[in-house]
Amino acid sequence: MKEALFYEKLDNNKVKCELCPHECFIKEDSTGICKQRKNVDGTLYTLNYGKISSYGNDPIEKKPLFHFRQNTNVFSIGSTGCNFSCKFCQNYSISLEDTQTIQLSPNDIINIALKYNSPGIAFTYNEPTVWYEYMYDIAVKAKEKGLYTVMVTNGFINKEPLLDLLKVIDAFNIDLKSFNNRYYKKMCGGCIDPVLESIQTAAEKCHVEITTLIVENENDKLNELEELFRWVSKVDKKIPIHLSRYFPMYKLKNPPTKKATLTKAAEIAKEYLDYVYLGNVF
Repeated sequence: MKEALFYEKLDNNKVKCELCPHECFIKEDSTGICKQRKNVDGTLYTLNYGKISSYGNDPIEKKPLFHFRQNTNVFSIGSTGCNFSCKFCQNYSISLEDTQTIQLSPNDIINIALKYNSPGIAFTYNEPTVWYEYMYDIAVKAKEKGLYTVMVTNGFINKEPLLDLLKVIDAFNIDLKSFNNRYYKKMCGGCIDPVLESIQTAAEKCHVEITTLIVENENDKLNELEELFRWVSKVDKKIPIHLSRYFPMYKLKNPPTKKATLTKAAEIAKEYLDYVYLGNVF
């Protein structure tokens, strides 16, 4: 365990985690919503520091990032935990359930990336925000070695920790799951405003691309998607957006999203944005 960053000590050995907008009040011997930050005798510790559940040497386009360091491979790593509880989670076995891990130090990760001749490291697979301390330590060392860093995230992070990350992370792919707060609450266990703020903040500092998973009978209304595209264009019309097709996964058994819906959504998106891509459409 390693002492967590971004928390406040309270009376009676309670703590308030200030890493993400949940801002969990955590009593002694308990964890927050992400299950990765535990109060031990009035001190908040991160439980997944150095724990690797998944890794791979992937094309950068798989993140997906289409306008950043094209045609390079990026050493991609993931851990455990998430601060969302999406009913359609594609990586639920590591994000929302217990899974096997191996222990690697930040130096180990740097050395493996160099061994594979990867010019960069991506924090992905589960939600990297709940792995903050480890991710930050690796990103600092990566900068020293001339490696780029990428964060694939739901964007549900408080501004202060995000600003610190922006000093060492080179590119983000941020999920904008819907433009409807009810959807965020019902399907993801979160809310939309912090995600919008994260996109705006990150886009001012570094390269950002956005992914929206279009889910059949949930967030597939074209008028609502048009509002999303319009909002992104006001941040920057050159932000690439990836519209991804949903397939039944985890707790959600809705049918796969109609290809025609994605095609029409892409047509609308192109009225507002310069770069629009379809994902999971074969």
